[in-house]
Amino acid sequence: MKLARVGEIGTEKPALVDGEGILRDLSGVVADIDPAVLSDAELAKLRAIDPAGLPALPDDVRYGAPVTGGHKFICIGLNYSDHAAETGAKPPKEPIIFMKGARPTGPNDPVSIPRGSVKTDWECELGVVIGTGGLYIPEESALDHVAGYCVVNDVSERDYQANRGGTWTKGKSFPGFGPVGPWLVTRDEVGDPGDLKVWTDLNGKRMQDGTTSNLIFAVPHLIHYVSQFYRLEPGDIIATGTPAGVGLGIKPEPVFLKPGDVLELGVEGLGSQRQEYRAFD
Repeated sequence: MKLARVGEIGTEKPALVDGEGILRDLSGVVADIDPAVLSDAELAKLRAIDPAGLPALPDDVRYGAPVTGGHKFICIGLNYSDHAAETGAKPPKEPIIFMKGARPTGPNDPVSIPRGSVKTDWECELGVVIGTGGLYIPEESALDHVAGYCVVNDVSERDYQANRGGTWTKGKSFPGFGPVGPWLVTRDEVGDPGDLKVWTDLNGKRMQDGTTSNLIFAVPHLIHYVSQFYRLEPGDIIATGTPAGVGLGIKPEPVFLKPGDVLELGVEGLGSQRQEYRAFD
């Protein structure tokens, strides 16, 4: 099942994508795609609905972030060995956790580059949306806590991240630096999250071409590990890391985003995003 939130910013309505790819209005069934509908029991109720009985929505509607109301946007750093190598870092012995201060935004919304920034970068990632929370979640049952998966672009300002003092969060949290979606795809439809292609194109040129099979720490371990330090709650998003091909790692000279660039990115089975980058207004 593919769940979405569509409409103008601040007035999004819940929707689902039926088996024919038609967007259907769920606002007569649930108020929103939020923590209240992410448990297995509530998702089963939505799955039992005949989509043909729901109003169709136009194809050109804006997509917002597919879930709202979560408390935490948790990111995992250097979680692909090829990405660690391209940045000159050693693969971590334990997952690197940092928080993203930017709110999740629509997958196709334009993104503003911060004033004076010359090192704004992309990171296509598999996002995990928590459906059932908990502390000290056992690794063997960790996937039972997942509502579904989505595409995340962990947009990053590398100078802020590395050279401005403090934690990575400074480089990860400018408004608009959290495109998510277009859909939340429920875990039953995704199957194994450890075997999905991850890709990014910049102005039509392939930059990232990876697979989640190269994750250093797989999704069940990440959920288990993060829950040792945070109480995971429904609606929380875990961005699981990015493969090689980010702008910072390009040789001989890094490539960073500039006004007018168009970025397209996606994860197998989870849809794709398209963002135009512009100067901060």
